[in-house]
Amino acid sequence: MTPNDTDIALMLRVKAGDEVAFRELIERHQRAVISVIYRAIGDAWEAEDLAQRVFIQVFRSARRYKPSAKFTTWLYTIIHNAIRNEYRRRSRHTAESFDALTQPGEAGEPGVQLADSRATNPSQIVIEHELQERIQTAIKLLPEAQRTAVILCRFEGLPYEEIAEVLNCSVSAVKSLLHRARDTLKEKLRGCY
Repeated sequence: MTPNDTDIALMLRVKAGDEVAFRELIERHQRAVISVIYRAIGDAWEAEDLAQRVFIQVFRSARRYKPSAKFTTWLYTIIHNAIRNEYRRRSRHTAESFDALTQPGEAGEPGVQLADSRATNPSQIVIEHELQERIQTAIKLLPEAQRTAVILCRFEGLPYEEIAEVLNCSVSAVKSLLHRARDTLKEKLRGCY
């Protein structure tokens, strides 16, 4: 049984009211959902909160679920819509995130990667950390569809066809979005590496 078959079987059980199957779906996909959301909005606390809302929406939508596509495609569509709604909410209610108020270098700060104890060049670690921060910031500044396409392609490894389903567009439109995103990222990151 493929992972997709397992997901579909679990979702059909959820559709029938099986809460144990729902918990198993959450366990199977929670990390990926939080990761996609975090990469899109850049706030770890908000990503976890929004992931909970995504799974609530999965549960609420279970009655209408039809296994016509991969489960993950359906899930990423819900994630995409939740992220889009979050950006709309933020544009109406601008507020600084808690993460923006934390002191630089504070332990546990999202996006900070701990140094490898075997590393011999601390300056290289700092340079790599700064580059990762710049890349994350540049991705967050991309237009919504480009940002989603980059996250789903680069970080989640989805094929163009699935990304097209999530974004409700053609495969050629996905390729165009990714091409424009790459050009924009190259321009924004020029001189960083």
